[in-house]
Amino acid sequence: MDPSSSDRARALGRGEFVALMATMTSLVALSIDAMLPALGVLGQDLGVQSANHTQWVVTALLIGMAVGQVIYGPVSDSTGRKPPVYVGLGLFAAGCLLSILARDFETMLAGRFLQGLGVAGPRSVSIALIRDLYAGREMARIMSMIMAVFILVPIAAPALGQAILAIANWRAIFGAFLLLAALSFLWFEIRQPESLPPERRRPLSPRGIAASYGFVLRQRAVLGFTLTAGISSGAFIGYLNSAQQIFQDVYGVGSRFALYFGILAAAIGLAGVINGRLVMRWGMFSLSLWALRSMAGLSSIFFAYAFLRSGAPEFWTFMVYLVLSFFCVGVLFGNMNSLAMEPLERLAGVGASFVASLSLMISAGLGAWIGQSFDGTILPLVGGFALLSLLSLPVMRWAEGGRPSPSERPPGQMAGVSTTSEALSESQI
Repeated sequence: MDPSSSDRARALGRGEFVALMATMTSLVALSIDAMLPALGVLGQDLGVQSANHTQWVVTALLIGMAVGQVIYGPVSDSTGRKPPVYVGLGLFAAGCLLSILARDFETMLAGRFLQGLGVAGPRSVSIALIRDLYAGREMARIMSMIMAVFILVPIAAPALGQAILAIANWRAIFGAFLLLAALSFLWFEIRQPESLPPERRRPLSPRGIAASYGFVLRQRAVLGFTLTAGISSGAFIGYLNSAQQIFQDVYGVGSRFALYFGILAAAIGLAGVINGRLVMRWGMFSLSLWALRSMAGLSSIFFAYAFLRSGAPEFWTFMVYLVLSFFCVGVLFGNMNSLAMEPLERLAGVGASFVASLSLMISAGLGAWIGQSFDGTILPLVGGFALLSLLSLPVMRWAEGGRPSPSERPPGQMAGVSTTSEALSESQI
């Protein structure tokens, strides 16, 4: 990009640009977390026979998002960044409308799938857009500012959902999503210039995309760390699926659900901050291995204790366990996808799509299994954390054997330290 086009693309001030990108990337977390307090009443209104089936409201969105992430990255490289964002926000809005009008659970799930398929657009493309405009330390600074805003969303989203339920029904929550999507669309259209000029766009070739994905699949480190990310995140998705039932049905916290959910989200955010400081000294692999071992050991011990307490130990012990486990989850979130992206400097776009989509598909499937196993106790969730952490360890060790040696890593990248572009592929919610 020549200097003049770069200046035009950066027409927004830094503060406004950060706010816009944070708004678009936070649609994912908001679409999941703000719905959690409403799952029970939503299931009753739509005639869901089993309380566990309402968890598909979360899973359907995640599956749609996993599918969408494969599509938007290559398309945005060909058409420019703005058209895929428009399409994504349009699909998200259509899904919100379908959910608002839903009179049966099947229609609701179709709406949620559309929301996930759509929200993958602004989330994926916003990362590419940031890459277009900023590099090096300046990009790191922008991303740090965006993440500082993003961390607030899962802390506040359940409270927003509860506040809407206090004055309206659950359909109004989707109305709020629809309003935010419309505002994001107008803001992005009016204020954000296109960041990828025509001369830098690549032809959209199905054969070329297939060849790129084939190359990515053959990379042992990429596949291994992607599998590890998906398996280790499965229990966290299981938590998202069953959190409303555990907190409100098992422990009867009522309206305090949003408070406790926010505390646990803050533990993940704190882990991300601390991980950013420790990774320079200890490296991504060592910290991730420590997090998995700690989570496996802690979960195994607490599972035994919970079993002796008939599956419902004291609430304060459960919260302490979750805070410690979610700190480990935060460390994994900060490192695992970056480890998977380490060998893919020249295929960062396709690689990021592959890693994000496959890991999310795996974690969504495992999370659905854990959530559907809810039996009125915390045992399926805690057991899921223990089992999946233990399963992740040998996969991660296998993946380590395929990592590039220090001499093969991109220039300027220290062993065990992710580049900024790799860190941008970090997922999930």
